[in-house]
Amino acid sequence: MKLQHALRSLLLFATGFMLLNQAQAAAPMVKTQAPGYYRMMLGDIEVTALLDGTVALNAKQLFTHTPAEKIDQALALAYDKEPVETSVNGFLVNTGNKLVLIDTGAGNLFGPTLGSLVANLKAAGYQPEQVDEIYITHMHPDHVGGLMAGDKLAFPNAIVRADKHDVDYWLDEANMAKVPPEAQRFFQGAITSLKPYVDAGKLKAFEGDTDLVPGVRAIARYGHTPGHTAYMIESRGEKMLAWGDLVHVSALQFNDPNAVIRFDVDTKAGAAQRNVSYTEAAKQNYWIAAAHNSFPGIGHVKAVKKGYTWVSTNYKAIR
Repeated sequence: MKLQHALRSLLLFATGFMLLNQAQAAAPMVKTQAPGYYRMMLGDIEVTALLDGTVALNAKQLFTHTPAEKIDQALALAYDKEPVETSVNGFLVNTGNKLVLIDTGAGNLFGPTLGSLVANLKAAGYQPEQVDEIYITHMHPDHVGGLMAGDKLAFPNAIVRADKHDVDYWLDEANMAKVPPEAQRFFQGAITSLKPYVDAGKLKAFEGDTDLVPGVRAIARYGHTPGHTAYMIESRGEKMLAWGDLVHVSALQFNDPNAVIRFDVDTKAGAAQRNVSYTEAAKQNYWIAAAHNSFPGIGHVKAVKKGYTWVSTNYKAIR
């Protein structure tokens, strides 16, 4: 009897062990990330980075003035390779009096890997209806597509602000007719996304360096587009520049500020603005909020021997 009892116990243990291992092995992979938001305080202003998603960019096709071997080398040094998975970031700025969104992501204009900015805004504790003003760095589709939710305004109570040069360029169908068919989608995206706000009297253009709300100032960085604009956020002596599309592939363009991308309307001016912005940011040591650096896209520019490098923010709790 004792032997039978011992054998029965051993059998039960073995069966339970196998079932436990089977259960562990059968657990499905989740394959999703956490909600894409990251929050920090800049003086008395709360800044929340919002991830719209990522898009794969083929650097060799886009940086046509840069030798392919140089691109390969730059990516390898960053432990990266083609295609480069590129973040699309927006930034929510709560000044205490105004809730300002800088860029809106791609919405439904760029496919299923983008279009999550509003969902992440909600996950971060806000609602689209709370946004007072939207500041557009430039009118490329991955920055304005999120203005619309189907045929409705995604931010029904917001005023949209953008530089007049971009308004005049991208919303003019005569300009669209002058470019090749493959480039016309940039105009179409801007017109589709902005026209409902224009019709509602909610688009208000400015020109050049302009104070918008206390704590946020527009800074002209013309080149990537005719009205490309950065936004300086400042509180209690702390500064952060949301610089839009000065950089698309950080592994390449920080080491070589003169590497220009096909998306630049004026490549020479775009490179010049990048050089100026790097020098200023490194010298003054203020924060950068970058549209296409790896999420959250917040960090510093540091001068090194042969160029510059990007130092991402260290994760920290809000206290």
